[in-house]
Amino acid sequence: MFLTNEEMKTHLYAENVDVIQRNDPTILTAAIQGAIIEAKGYLKAYDLEKVFGAMGDQRNPLLLIWIKDIATWHFLVLCNAGHELKLRQDRYDRAIAWLRGVQKGDIDPDLPVQEDENGENGTGIIKFGSNPKRGQHY
Repeated sequence: MFLTNEEMKTHLYAENVDVIQRNDPTILTAAIQGAIIEAKGYLKAYDLEKVFGAMGDQRNPLLLIWIKDIATWHFLVLCNAGHELKLRQDRYDRAIAWLRGVQKGDIDPDLPVQEDENGENGTGIIKFGSNPKRGQHY
């Protein structure tokens, strides 16, 4: 598994986890799985099996932090955390902004890209766009 419940201790205190999940560890596991699935939706241009199949030090550290932030947000929805909820929402928004930047190609996350059946880069990213609309002033 890309991220385990025990590794969430960098983002959640153990006593808070115990109170929120009420002796049901599947709640935190579901939040982690939801975060991974959400991140995969933004990273379609990359080899998702390699990215999320990595273990230990093989994982991308920044992606791991963002996945933890997203999982924490999904987990904390169950509680009435008050002031900490605002911090977690801000970190969740930053994680999603980072994933959108990767999706658009503005950020290079140093992840393995998908390969086609010939073993070549199979992403084929094409960007479309135009110049900003201009108004004529006389």
